[in-house]
Amino acid sequence: MLKPLWVFPCTALGLLAALPLCLFTPAKLSRVDGNIELVVFPGETPSSSWLARLPFAAITLGQVILACSEADLARLRRHEQAHVRQYQRWGVLFLLAYPAASLWAALLGRHPYRDNGFEIQARREDASPAANCKSEQI
Repeated sequence: MLKPLWVFPCTALGLLAALPLCLFTPAKLSRVDGNIELVVFPGETPSSSWLARLPFAAITLGQVILACSEADLARLRRHEQAHVRQYQRWGVLFLLAYPAASLWAALLGRHPYRDNGFEIQARREDASPAANCKSEQI
């Protein structure tokens, strides 16, 4: 019961980010394992789209996973679900801890994204055997 409350402020940010995408793109919403997944372009992301210029194919805010395309979501779902679990552990503190981990990696002369401890953990969990996902269209 406490996990959803602990992560709610971050999930609210994710919902705020999702709202204009739902209104102005052909976005598709789904619930998978209690998380909200939003695919901005249910088909292939148009190469001329502003999304093609983003430095990421998917991003997680609380229990909201935003992905550019279905292919991106399929490829990154387990990785992003690992970030959901990190949000559930850290709550709103994750919004500070994640950039702090990037800064720490950079100060050590490492890559701020690849060597971020949260990313290392998410990649490790992503490599583990897949769990069954329960999904439903919203």
